[in-house]
Amino acid sequence: MDKGRVRAVESPNVDPDDPSVKVLEELLKKRFGVGALWAAAWMACALSSAPSFALAAPPPADGLGPDQLYLEADTVSRDDKTGMTVARGDVKARYHGRTLTADEVTLEAATGVVRAKGNVRIVNPDRTAQFADEVVLDQSLTVGAAAGFAVRSEGSIKMAAATAIRRSETLNELNRAIYTPCEICAKSGDDKPPSWSIQAEKIIQDRERQLVSYRNAVIRVRGAPVLWLPVFWHPDPQAERRSGLLTPDIQTSGRRGLSYEQPYVFVLGPSADLTLSPQINSRVAPFLNAHYRQRFRTGAIDVRGGFTYDRDFDGGGNAFGDPTSRSYLLASGAFALSPEWRWGFSAERTSDDLLFEKYDVGEVFVARGPFVPDDRRLISQVYATRQTALSWFSAGAFSIQGLRPEDDDRTFPQVAPFIEGRFEPVSDLAGGRLRVRVSAVALTRDAAPDSPAGTPGLDSRRATFETDWRRTSTSQGGLRLSTFSNLRMDGYNLGDVNGISGRTISQGRALASAGGEISLPLARRLSDALVVIEPTAQAVASAGAALVRVGSTSSGAPIYLNEDSATVVFDETSLFRLNRFPGYDLTEDGLRLSVAARTSVLWDDGRRANLVLGRSFRSSDSGVFSTTSGLSQKASDWIVALEAEPMSGISLFVRSRLDSQDLSVRRAEAGANVSLRRGSGYFRYLKEETGPGSARRENADLGGEVFLSDTWGISFYGNRDLARSAWVLRDIGIVFRDDCTRLDIIYRQEDLQIGRLGSSTSVNVRLTLATLGGPLGAR
Repeated sequence: MDKGRVRAVESPNVDPDDPSVKVLEELLKKRFGVGALWAAAWMACALSSAPSFALAAPPPADGLGPDQLYLEADTVSRDDKTGMTVARGDVKARYHGRTLTADEVTLEAATGVVRAKGNVRIVNPDRTAQFADEVVLDQSLTVGAAAGFAVRSEGSIKMAAATAIRRSETLNELNRAIYTPCEICAKSGDDKPPSWSIQAEKIIQDRERQLVSYRNAVIRVRGAPVLWLPVFWHPDPQAERRSGLLTPDIQTSGRRGLSYEQPYVFVLGPSADLTLSPQINSRVAPFLNAHYRQRFRTGAIDVRGGFTYDRDFDGGGNAFGDPTSRSYLLASGAFALSPEWRWGFSAERTSDDLLFEKYDVGEVFVARGPFVPDDRRLISQVYATRQTALSWFSAGAFSIQGLRPEDDDRTFPQVAPFIEGRFEPVSDLAGGRLRVRVSAVALTRDAAPDSPAGTPGLDSRRATFETDWRRTSTSQGGLRLSTFSNLRMDGYNLGDVNGISGRTISQGRALASAGGEISLPLARRLSDALVVIEPTAQAVASAGAALVRVGSTSSGAPIYLNEDSATVVFDETSLFRLNRFPGYDLTEDGLRLSVAARTSVLWDDGRRANLVLGRSFRSSDSGVFSTTSGLSQKASDWIVALEAEPMSGISLFVRSRLDSQDLSVRRAEAGANVSLRRGSGYFRYLKEETGPGSARRENADLGGEVFLSDTWGISFYGNRDLARSAWVLRDIGIVFRDDCTRLDIIYRQEDLQIGRLGSSTSVNVRLTLATLGGPLGAR
């Protein structure tokens, strides 16, 4: 008969143990061999409308009732005696949001069994799809058995089986099956072998438990068997979070010998997990790392730690000393008390200065709060902040542990409290913006640096009140004029001054500043670019500064209090600052004039370049700035800064400070970032004078990876101390990658010697398989 439609009320679901299903299953087991498994999966390539395993389009709205089935075919016939309906030729059936297509479909009214043959495809409401040669299903198209079965799921997961039984909405059982997340359909539509796969006697996908389990599993890479496991399981790739093994880290080095670290994540709930990473070493004792994370309704905590019990060892793995407990803690948390208030903490401590280097613990010296320490120093802090549209307030306290060989923790201050606040009391004052700032800090030291043992350290307390007013106007011609004024009052109280216990000093001071800034952008259009030149000038007059004297040098020169301005960087970002000291203790006064010219070139094809050239002048020399700052003389050093993107994927920058007299380079920073189709990388260079009697600082840092083909490449990293003409660290690696596999083999040479931890060589092997242990990419 002609193409037609059949509607039917719901029929009883077929039992998964129905004899007809079991008979088909046994028949198909005899007919399909393992060698034909990928034929079933590759059949999906031909049936899929996309050239690869893209997700299937969701079935269209069909207007069916909750218990109605829609059937469409070239011919449909029905036997009234047996109640059997047979549809042939481009058959399409829809029920409960599922769509079944096949060459032939048979419906048995008595049992509710649906049989489909030839190019069978089922698209589910969640857009996953199954393919088969033959299937037997219940009327809801959810339970049954199949031959020549293949499935694709979200995340490009593919499974193929000689036979498959769908026992429920969430449980699939595949016999003589193969699993892979790799692409098996070439862009041309032809089949291609997967990079890796798991072949098993039986695979059970339990979506309710979010688990995929295997019996007699063989893991194959490029078709070659590399590992056999009698029982194996991993989280369902569609599961958001699930306990299981993560990617191991394998390394061999002169310090620890052969090292194998295997992380295992325990999902403790919908918002908490714990990762244990035991590190087994051939030359030293094992080391256990742990990482706990939990999110709360108002915030989250992140706690890392490690522990071992062993003797200390040097760079060659030679043990010395007595065995003892060795550990570290890196913890942080941040919480919201209200829409405006936040609070948080960090706790960072280690038992050994070189523990992180010895056991290769990464991501240590990163910011875990608003107070950030220098490299190779740990900070523990607690803080609270409040922010609104017109105000900011923060209060905190912190302490520091130094890990450098020259560090003495007794000389580091304990900071409590540290308070900062700013707010705008009125929206408009004389046509400008008024901002009020407050600041207070108290520092306590146990010992004085560079002094005989037992010398008490300087304690200091400061409170500051500051007002800042600024008005900016722009004329119709583009002339921009800003006028500003600043009034600041500081109060100091010092204890144990000059290393004398009980000696105190109290001092107050005030500083008033006023000035103006003018700029005029000039633009001109060229044939294929826009050029903008913006000359800028700023004049400032300051008076009333009084530095806080805390001692004298051996020659009688004064020593001024300087807790927060030890480092001054004079570049294009600080050229027009009112106070070029980063903190409060040291201040600028007198008459100052700063000038600069900014030039920008913007090409129509996206290229760009920016150049800044500037300088500052004073009414007299300054005895406050160091001779290496570039600001101690009447005429400052020259500031030159260049940024450019000469082509897509490449960016460059150069920042330098040139001597005011001979234009020699006093400080230089340069870098480049490259991101192209065949690779990516970066380069950094820094040169600066560190002060009288100190060694010159100059180093270069570069790294990246370059792919010689679509799958093979090399990675590299190097850090060189140019002042010492020595390498600090060098990496060279071989990289293999494809759509679901990445293998890194990295050789590392560490030449930096810290204490008794001398130079070392190591080889790291990192294998990442998609869906097994984490995403692709270098760790």
